[in-house]
Amino acid sequence: MKTKILILLSALLLAAMPAMAQQKYACVNTDYVLRSIPDYANAQKRLDKYVEDWTAELAEKQSELENLCFEYEQESYLLPENLKKRRQEEIKSKEQEVRALQQQRFGPGGDLDKKRAELLKPVQDRVYAAIERIAQEKNYGMVFDKAGSPAVLFANKKYDISDDVLESLGYKPGSSAASAEPEGGKKKPTNPELRQRDTDRSTGLSRGRDTKK
Repeated sequence: MKTKILILLSALLLAAMPAMAQQKYACVNTDYVLRSIPDYANAQKRLDKYVEDWTAELAEKQSELENLCFEYEQESYLLPENLKKRRQEEIKSKEQEVRALQQQRFGPGGDLDKKRAELLKPVQDRVYAAIERIAQEKNYGMVFDKAGSPAVLFANKKYDISDDVLESLGYKPGSSAASAEPEGGKKKPTNPELRQRDTDRSTGLSRGRDTKK
């Protein structure tokens, strides 16, 4: 049975090869395109500022938790059992607070994801719409994204439509950090190099920390 299925799939693939060979292909570097759009650079700066503020907020809460743990470790031997229990509950409550804040800010569907969708996605959608429009106009069967993709080992420049995408959006092609000026419009500010930030940093949360002395 498996042999028959393999023979059938092979026959279908051979039949489809002539049609596939006739298709046109292109590639695009979405990183280059996005870095050339000032709106995206400005949105990334705003997102970075949110991340910076949230990280500082989380670090402050973590510091409060560490102080509670340290004070308890220093004083626990002097405390009666009822006060020990109360301090342990305070530490547990603070751990839950820090953990909840971590999830709220950087967890799946959290504030970072929401802000990324609010600030970056509109520009990304414009780029993808332009790619689709160009692909349809030039009858490309497939368009590959060569931005950081190990699957694209070589791409001839004449099949790279990155500059076409920028032009269709009203920007003049240039270097990845060049300013972009809409055609027939007012010149927009220079697009700086975007900083790569690890926004998904994890915060070490301790439960009943026994290691800090």
